[in-house]
Amino acid sequence: MTTMKGKDRAALRSQAHHLNATVHVGVAGLTPAVFGSLEEALAANELVKVQVSRNLDVKPKDAAEALALATGSSIIQVIGRTMTLYRRKASDE
Repeated sequence: MTTMKGKDRAALRSQAHHLNATVHVGVAGLTPAVFGSLEEALAANELVKVQVSRNLDVKPKDAAEALALATGSSIIQVIGRTMTLYRRKASDE
């Protein structure tokens, strides 16, 4: 995870506002498939929204921390059951 300034985080929140969730955490929880989907989404787009199922017993903030740690991304925000994660692309091709 990278440390970023509040101004940078605010700009990313602004960019993420119009995005739809591209990764969904279902009742099965944080499965390898979820981590794989998030890796693919972060590789394609630096900014990704993740939606957590209402039936999941894990708190959204805890899920966000686990996902960010596993993918090397930063948590931009967690609102309700939706989280936004950011990871800068390694290199632009």
